Amino acid sequence: MTTATPRTLAEELRTRSDRGLAGLLRARPDLLNPVPGDLTQLATRAGTRASVVRAVERLDTFALQTAEALAIAPDPCPYPTLAALMAGDAGDTAVAAALPRAVAALRAQALVWGPDDRLRLVRTARELLTPSPARPSPTGLGPTVAEATAGMSPGRIQEILDAAGLPATHDPVSAVAALTGLFRDRARMAALLDTAPAEAVAVLDKLLWGPPYGAVTDRPAAHLQWLLDRGLLLPAGARNVVLPREAALHLRAGRAHHAPEPVPPALEPATARDPQLVDNAAASQAFTALATVEELLKEWDLGGPPVLRAGGLSVRDLKRTAVALDTTEPLAAFWLELAHAAGLIASDGEADERYAATPAAEDWLQLPDHQRWAALVAAWLPATRTPGVVGTADAKGRALAALGPHLDRSPAPEVRHRVLTLLATLPPGTSVPERALLSRLRWERPLRAAAPATQPPAASAPPQGPAQAAPPSTAADGAAGPAPTDDLRSRLAQWTLVEAELLGVTGRGALAAHGRTLLRTTGDTGPSAETDTGPHADTDTDASTTAAALTPLTPAEATATAVRAAALLAPLLPEPLDHILLQADLTAVAPGPLRRPLAEALAVLADIESKGGATVYRFTPASVRRALDAGRSAAELQEFLTTHSRTPVPQPLAYLIDDVARKHGQLRVCAASAYVRCDDDALLSEILADRRAAALRLRRLAPTVLAAQSAPEQLLDGLRAMGYAPAAESAAGDVLVARADSYRTPPRTAPTPVPDGPPPPDRTLLEAAVRAIRAGDLAATAARKPAAAPADTAPSAPGALPRTTSAETLATMQAAVLTSSPVWIGYVNADGAASQRVIAPVRVEGGYVTAYDHTSDEVRTYPLHRITGVSELADDAV
Repeated sequence: MTTATPRTLAEELRTRSDRGLAGLLRARPDLLNPVPGDLTQLATRAGTRASVVRAVERLDTFALQTAEALAIAPDPCPYPTLAALMAGDAGDTAVAAALPRAVAALRAQALVWGPDDRLRLVRTARELLTPSPARPSPTGLGPTVAEATAGMSPGRIQEILDAAGLPATHDPVSAVAALTGLFRDRARMAALLDTAPAEAVAVLDKLLWGPPYGAVTDRPAAHLQWLLDRGLLLPAGARNVVLPREAALHLRAGRAHHAPEPVPPALEPATARDPQLVDNAAASQAFTALATVEELLKEWDLGGPPVLRAGGLSVRDLKRTAVALDTTEPLAAFWLELAHAAGLIASDGEADERYAATPAAEDWLQLPDHQRWAALVAAWLPATRTPGVVGTADAKGRALAALGPHLDRSPAPEVRHRVLTLLATLPPGTSVPERALLSRLRWERPLRAAAPATQPPAASAPPQGPAQAAPPSTAADGAAGPAPTDDLRSRLAQWTLVEAELLGVTGRGALAAHGRTLLRTTGDTGPSAETDTGPHADTDTDASTTAAALTPLTPAEATATAVRAAALLAPLLPEPLDHILLQADLTAVAPGPLRRPLAEALAVLADIESKGGATVYRFTPASVRRALDAGRSAAELQEFLTTHSRTPVPQPLAYLIDDVARKHGQLRVCAASAYVRCDDDALLSEILADRRAAALRLRRLAPTVLAAQSAPEQLLDGLRAMGYAPAAESAAGDVLVARADSYRTPPRTAPTPVPDGPPPPDRTLLEAAVRAIRAGDLAATAARKPAAAPADTAPSAPGALPRTTSAETLATMQAAVLTSSPVWIGYVNADGAASQRVIAPVRVEGGYVTAYDHTSDEVRTYPLHRITGVSELADDAV
């Protein structure tokens, strides 16, 4: 049974509701692997260094500042003492108002426990956050008087008391207590500092906000000696001194931090736009994104570039891809990684490995536009591969390649989700500067967003003067200043803003209406949805709500939200057209997106000259010949243009098609090595006389046949470069239709995101885990009746399994069946794992006992030979 005031973290966890335990497990999912057997195991695991480090890294700035204040406060710390450290003597109202929620957040994550009059920071967290010379605290505070005077001679301590105007004591302990009391007494300390030289006060001001360490010479100046004589500077080494914590707190007016940040930075200045304009801009960009990915697949339709030996795409091939997509290399890397994450491109796995479109790309191309967009966004939201790091160096100095290894950055999904969530808190159509978002993200994850601002003093650095110290650092203390942009989280946030704009999730910097549906609409906060009225009601709510708000979407959730967003996006996407506008200058204008069959046919017949709101196609002899090589006749091309053009076919275009068709196939090329055949011997004579044909090394075999020493493909290209329109033929004399087949990889799966720690537990897992922990705790803490033991048998250790003979076990089980009373048993399963359980036997027969297991909350059957022993429970145990 737990006492009114918990003595340990495990006892406090027993007072929490199921919802509170679920909130803890959701906020710290590493505690679930494996599921703790009882609350004592849960408390022990919550205090391990690795788990505490992860929990502290996920604290926001003010919660972290509160934990840092508790680390330098007395243990245990009354709430008024903590409030004084955070708000100072003047009492900052904003800090006082936010402090209860910060304490509740620390309680919720089991970093702080105990009632308000005895707040305790878990030991591991205190060890991490307590200042030391090797690991300074962001508070800028040094050691206490007791810590700084440890090892000092008793005579020297008495000299300090005398110089400070204090009476002598009989022992060093009382002397240190007297000096500490002086520094904590506001009136007496103020009176002492009134007598200090001005230069001494200036030295204290330098050390006030940290680092608290300084260097002195062998013969300190008079003002430094005044401070040393009165203990305001205490030795911290051969030539180093430190400002004791109690003196610094007096000079700071009781504040532990230079600038507490009780509230997150505001998202401002805000720019409001018409939400409809934002949605339209986002929809336009979403369509452009689809066209870009489609262009990439078309570019690699016959097979893409080779795979580097170390994996990934070469710099040269990335540049070529960027040119083909008419974009920059960083953006080309983004589109490549997006298509890879969606499973549209992959390596073929052959001996000469190269990249190509996958079979899934064919299915993707046949989907409606909004569904294709949903597939891309569903792959982008949980992706951990980060194209922004392409081109940078890895730990070994090697450049990271697009589609290559080592591009995963585990925090990417969380940062991406958080950036979109912050944008969703703004009114529709509203955007804020990038810097405002970065400042908010830094406040939410200060330890992950920036390096520690206060560095330990370099042992080899020479002193720069008497008692010199670095100026106070405001970055770690949360003072106003520019948010860092060189850390990973800030860069991930910047890339998220760019990528969201490219994908049409945002428009003009504001989150579009369909982008808002990409966020989690419901937050599971635990197995119980009812209002909690227990002693930790605020704690329970805070843990689960905060964890849900900052937990990234799982791939399944991302797919579901992308489908919902695509339904809102669909009406905003342009409707594909079935017509073009032919012009007299041998161009055609597509006033919008074309239907796929029309776009594919037109891409063979003409070359794309420009893209944008309207696509311009240009007809050339080479493009018309390309259509004829694909098996189309001149009549079919004329009919195609007449059917799909809203304007008449211009005469120059009709003449161009007829002229190329008339020449097409007049020359025939086959392998001799290669030959040219033509019914018009005058045309062959013209070719032989042309100087440009010298490289083809042609000779006449017959009046209508020329032989060449080059391959058929080279001969075809050479004659086409000379302005002719030859056609390839087979050995039987038939014209070969040059319709290239698409190259596809074998079926491939999309890359799996690399999670940042254990995956967040779902509602079902939380319910099962809480039940198992409660049941295991019941079995571990249930009171038992003392069992008689032989005189020569040592008493069993606490927590040991009960030990009884087979006859005693059987007799006790049979008696429990008759009386319907629960018993405590030790059980070893088939894998040899031992556990203790509380069961209510129902039937004993055939060497088995059937009982209701309070530990697993189900009816189970146990072999009697696997039960190590049995003990009756106390009358009030269950």
